[in-house]
Amino acid sequence: MIVCVCKSVSDRKIRASIAEGIDTFDELQFELGVAMCCGKCEESVRDVMAQSGVCASRCGVEQHTQAVPLTFFERKAA
Repeated sequence: MIVCVCKSVSDRKIRASIAEGIDTFDELQFELGVAMCCGKCEESVRDVMAQSGVCASRCGVEQHTQAVPLTFFERKAA
């Protein structure tokens, strides 16, 4: 399953990186570029890390009980 659409990173790629020794979210960001564009995948990436046994504390993700409003911006051609 694709976790980060912006960088086309799948859960398999994240798990493979973890198996190769990456054990922090910051390292995943550096190596794979996840959560660097729009940031919408950050919680999903952290979930995959937690499911893989890395970051049992969910790597600092806070549980949101309220819906977070999203703002979309339209790109205009130059």
